[in-house]
Amino acid sequence: MLLLNPSSLRINVLSGLTVSLALVPEAIAFALVAHVSPLTGLYAAVIVCLLTAALGGRPGMISGATGALAVVMVALVSQHGVEYLFATVVLMGLLQLIFAALKLGKLIRMVPHSVMLGFVNGLAIVIFMAQFGHFKTLGADGSLQWMRGESLVIMLGLVALTMAIIYLLPKLTNAIPSALAAILIVAGLVALTGIETKTVGDMGSIAGGLPQFHLPDVPLNLETLYIIFPYALILAAIGLIETLLTLNLIDAMTDTRGMPNRESMAQGLANVVGGFFATMGGCAMIGQSMINISNGARHRISGIVAAIFLLGFILFLSPWIEMIPLAALVGLMFVVSEKTFEWGSLQALRKIPRQDAIVVVGVTVITVLTDLAIAVLAGIVFAALVFAWQQAKQIQVATSIDENGWKVYRLNGVLFFASTANFARLFTPKEDPQHVVIEFAKARVADHSAVEAIDALATRYQQAGITLHLRHLSPDCLELLSKAKDMVEIDTYADPHYHIADNKLG
Repeated sequence: MLLLNPSSLRINVLSGLTVSLALVPEAIAFALVAHVSPLTGLYAAVIVCLLTAALGGRPGMISGATGALAVVMVALVSQHGVEYLFATVVLMGLLQLIFAALKLGKLIRMVPHSVMLGFVNGLAIVIFMAQFGHFKTLGADGSLQWMRGESLVIMLGLVALTMAIIYLLPKLTNAIPSALAAILIVAGLVALTGIETKTVGDMGSIAGGLPQFHLPDVPLNLETLYIIFPYALILAAIGLIETLLTLNLIDAMTDTRGMPNRESMAQGLANVVGGFFATMGGCAMIGQSMINISNGARHRISGIVAAIFLLGFILFLSPWIEMIPLAALVGLMFVVSEKTFEWGSLQALRKIPRQDAIVVVGVTVITVLTDLAIAVLAGIVFAALVFAWQQAKQIQVATSIDENGWKVYRLNGVLFFASTANFARLFTPKEDPQHVVIEFAKARVADHSAVEAIDALATRYQQAGITLHLRHLSPDCLELLSKAKDMVEIDTYADPHYHIADNKLG
């Protein structure tokens, strides 16, 4: 825990205030993406930010309602209603607590960079596409219709103005977050000129007090579980992935080390609590975390202050928030999408290995067509298969004849399930002399498939009437071998002592 002196306290408090201002428009925007009331997103930001800041494993990281979760929640809310969302958030938190209890935070290391590029790009596209629904209004027959004429021109104009302010204001000053400034300027322009356009208030009132405890109004039966469990699992996975990736990024920026399992625990607890207080839950927010870290905040107090200030906005400034034009939030989300997308990856596709390019594009497409969790899982599986295939081709052998006239095979590489076929083709029992030596000093026997491959090779040499000598195998290999066990020459001092991935070993 970093000690707080007066200077550090001032930095963290001011940074927390800045972050709270930046949280307001994004929490509302992500709530609208999920088709829930803006207050649902704001309360989520308060609870998740407060608990993760106080209890999490990465001081300085900011959590709240996010677009990555919101785009998954849309289908659930549309088909079953918001009460099922609250129940799903509780279950999502419980799954994340189980993940933390099993200490699985280190699994984030298994996500390749190419998968992360596809993940980020797909997320950017999904958030961008989700905004088009706000360009629809109720027609005379009560159905949603695309905006036309003057209303469309006004909407597009305000969106463009919002984006211009967000991009250009930082060149003049960083005293106020450009996103918040854009919202205030566009809202002020609409209010002063009396422009008729959709506002946050059109989505429902956000006036409220303190968050109230609320049990999700859903039937407690297996049918409800069947409905919410798939969504909860996806949301838990997405939340953990985005959180742990943000944690790794902050670790690299600050040259410190966070605690992924503790952060997973805090996020799970925050979502359980958030679900019981009628919120949409959340996870780490890359943008707000970068604002906080860039301001020099390194203490938990920055996130706690951000949550307290945000709650103050809800309690005392709700009438002003309801006046925010919807176009301003759409413009903000367009900017978020543009900044999230890794544009440099488009040029990198021509330079990186083909299999990595396939992973980037594949994960992006799957993210857009399905969801983030499935996309990341598919990318990891594909990358693992490609790695296994490449490693399988690396197994090689060099042959020679020793002073006794014996043929010596010096194996080099990793012998595992994917390389056993290549391993078998390296040997020619029908052409070899009476004595053959296989030297494993520069090879590694990795799994039970490899042991079975050695036994199968021993059988081939036995059938050919050739004496086989196996050298420099580990004790684990000797324990697992059956037909080839008597062919192993034991050298206590030179034999390796690595372990084999096999369920026969305790």
